[in-house]
Amino acid sequence: MPRKRKLLLVNPVNPNRHGLHKNRGFLFPPVSLGIIAALTPKSWEVKLVDEIWEGFTYQEADLVGITASTASANRAYAIASRYRLAGVPVVMGGIHASLCPEEALEFVDSVVIGEAEPVWVEVIADVEAGRLQPKYQGERPDLHGAPWPRRDLLHPAYPFASLETSRGCPMNCEFCSVTAFNGRGHRRRPPEEVLAELETIPQKKLMFLDDNIIGYGKTSREQALAIFKGMVERKMNKLWFCQASLNFGDDEELLRWASRAGCRVVLLGLEAEEVDALEEVHKSLNVQRGVNSYAEAFCRIHQAGIAVLGAFIFGMDSDTPERLRRRATFILKSKINAMQVTYLTPFPGTRLFDRYRADNRLLYTDFPRDWDHYDMTEAVHRPGGMEAAHLSKIVGELNRRMYAWPVLFRRALSTLWQTRRLSATKLVWDFNIGYRPRKLFAPTYDPSAMMLHVLSRYLEAHPHSSGDTK
Repeated sequence: MPRKRKLLLVNPVNPNRHGLHKNRGFLFPPVSLGIIAALTPKSWEVKLVDEIWEGFTYQEADLVGITASTASANRAYAIASRYRLAGVPVVMGGIHASLCPEEALEFVDSVVIGEAEPVWVEVIADVEAGRLQPKYQGERPDLHGAPWPRRDLLHPAYPFASLETSRGCPMNCEFCSVTAFNGRGHRRRPPEEVLAELETIPQKKLMFLDDNIIGYGKTSREQALAIFKGMVERKMNKLWFCQASLNFGDDEELLRWASRAGCRVVLLGLEAEEVDALEEVHKSLNVQRGVNSYAEAFCRIHQAGIAVLGAFIFGMDSDTPERLRRRATFILKSKINAMQVTYLTPFPGTRLFDRYRADNRLLYTDFPRDWDHYDMTEAVHRPGGMEAAHLSKIVGELNRRMYAWPVLFRRALSTLWQTRRLSATKLVWDFNIGYRPRKLFAPTYDPSAMMLHVLSRYLEAHPHSSGDTK
């Protein structure tokens, strides 16, 4: 019996920086690599190395496939270089390689540009025939019959499973690379196919990878509703987290079914609380609705038993120290439950990157080495309203204010009060701890144990205030 060829898939992690997501408690598995594994012929043996959980060590392979974000690109290149020296072909895909293919080809043998599903079988056939091409252009496929990932290869320690119900986003925000990679159209998987895949996932906690779980327009709304109702009717008993636009809070029927299906937290890309700042980054939906609509949306979402994770950006051209302090005050006074605060980061492939590069405003331009800085946790450009060093100082000051332990305790208690759900409260706590900058001092006590003690005492005093009964 002939020896099976071996495909090694690698999910690299920047060893020098922690980046935005450093808490393993809410990371999500690399399902894109799982899909590549599922598309690989059975005549190949497939292994996946995930540096989130295990350090990479060289091992024999006939083909290496690597994906990478911008911040982990250099780690991917380092791993690729070891195999190229050994004469093993290396294929790289994912968002960074797709948007910087010529750079990636300095370190790998072949780049898959765009979504890999339509071309992966061709890649494998070319490897077997000894004619691997430098570039493969993956089109944006219809998602009917989309392959399921090989979840048996994904590391079992991930607390969340993940899957997608759609791809693409029509919003085209200046700072976002999603449209460059997945397109401005919005493609959805048939609800029955999503539900069938969900029934194969054993984990209780789940992350929907969609940029907007409910999509845009009546058809998308009906398809999302069909998924939520199907999860309830099939008694899947999941607890899940998703991303959406502000319009998630508009439809009470949709909210009610999302909640019944297990939705406990929704991430909303709010970005800023002032209209001119939203206009600056072309956050058109939020501009159209007006920032005064934020509170109403939060209230409706809370009434459905769902918590809000608000994502905000610091470092826009219109930002000044005073405006940043006002943004922090808005965040603290709002009914947001969890906070994601990042620096405005011009990623390659975005209009923002092209504009800043043309204006000579990028602080780090020795690429690819300087991609390590592009992880949304530091200033990488010269803002319009202040020096970059001053921006960093102000953000550090505001982080100490927003992520102070008393603030996070109050967020947890208010989440329990607003949603009446202990499961939502625990997720909010984990998100806030995960986003809390490492530079902030660590307490001499265990804050998570303290939080659980406080919540248990609260529930003893208010026995009917929670229990996930909605």
